[in-house]
Amino acid sequence: MALTREQVEQYNRDGYLTPIRVMSAAEARRFRDRMEASEAKVGGPLQGNYRHKTHLLYTWADELVHHPAVIDAVESVLGPDILCWNTNLFAKEASSAGFISWHQDSTYWGLDPSDVITAWVALSPSNPKSGCMRVIPGTHTVDQLPHVDTFHKDNLLSRGQEIAVDVDLAKAVDIVLEPGEMSLHHIKIVHGSEPNRANDRRIGLAIRYIPTYVRQLKVRDSALLVRGVDRYHHFDYEERPKADADTAALAAHKDAMDRQVRALYQGTDKTAFRA
Repeated sequence: MALTREQVEQYNRDGYLTPIRVMSAAEARRFRDRMEASEAKVGGPLQGNYRHKTHLLYTWADELVHHPAVIDAVESVLGPDILCWNTNLFAKEASSAGFISWHQDSTYWGLDPSDVITAWVALSPSNPKSGCMRVIPGTHTVDQLPHVDTFHKDNLLSRGQEIAVDVDLAKAVDIVLEPGEMSLHHIKIVHGSEPNRANDRRIGLAIRYIPTYVRQLKVRDSALLVRGVDRYHHFDYEERPKADADTAALAAHKDAMDRQVRALYQGTDKTAFRA
């Protein structure tokens, strides 16, 4: 499932690549069913800290992070030694107001250099009606843009951050995905999404992969080695969950989230991710 040379060149040129089929629709449905079973156990959608570093809590998310077809594609861009730094579950409810403002992922993450890739795996249809991701091709080559924090109640980003300069919407491209497909995008590409106006949920797991030479500049962070070897040891190692949200998984997740909250909310009074 490695990418072709042409696909890698396209990713490097445009800052994104889509669609990439990494599993069947039936397999994606099974992952969705397991995710929604996790929600049923907590009595509703996974929110707050449960939406982040989800792979440390639930075996279904851990399996997606380690899915060979996903990592094969990522290795084509990042090389053979790969850490999973984070996962973020994005589940927009049907006919809901949730949106993601135009932003760059690199704004508050503290990772250097910017050789960071997101694999966005679709577990339900992601299209313009359901509020699919939109990107501005080529913007990964520009410097870090200024952002402002809004903490808007309907914004799914941690700080409701949005770019403080005009975005040329005429250049926007919709990232349309069917269940079992994924897209790849660069940490610095400008992207966002509209609310879900469809009658089904829009569900995707964003998996953030880094080569082992990347550093965290804000805190002593943790990450999970998913392929190859780590000769740099810039991150403390995370453990894979053996069972869904058991005592060990909850403790490992709390430790990792405490570190990440300190990094992402640096300069604010926030101590946990918003619901």
